[in-house]
Amino acid sequence: MQTPGYADWVRLALAEARATDEAEDVPIGAVVVDADGRVLGRGRNVRELEHDPTGHAEVVALREAGERRGSWRLDGCTLVVTLEPCAMCAGAALLARVDRVVFGAWDGKAGACGSVWDLPRDRRALHRVEVVGGVLEAECAALLLDFFDRRR
Repeated sequence: MQTPGYADWVRLALAEARATDEAEDVPIGAVVVDADGRVLGRGRNVRELEHDPTGHAEVVALREAGERRGSWRLDGCTLVVTLEPCAMCAGAALLARVDRVVFGAWDGKAGACGSVWDLPRDRRALHRVEVVGGVLEAECAALLLDFFDRRR
């Protein structure tokens, strides 16, 4: 059973994804929420817009949350994303010490939270992260499918 807040948080991430400049970047959105449910960071893909290979929604949101908190340690926080994080973003979540990653659509090509790899739950990791996938999965997947359909 899903915690009621997860769907609300994914809707916030979806709003970020929809605000992405679709002429430039894939519409993926993320938010970082603290233990009290307050949004500390928001992000959307900016790789193309800013010519930044690390400009993934998750990294943008984690950076903003760290700045807002005044610490790189984001313990007690949840990273919420519309698409399963890739290896870079899953690694960033681990290194930021978030407690949990919640995401919408699974990524069978590059997902690193259970699909292709499972970095947050790797027994060799220095920190373990709870993973909750598939929250509002159809809505998150539809946003991406529509984006790529328009480009074909």
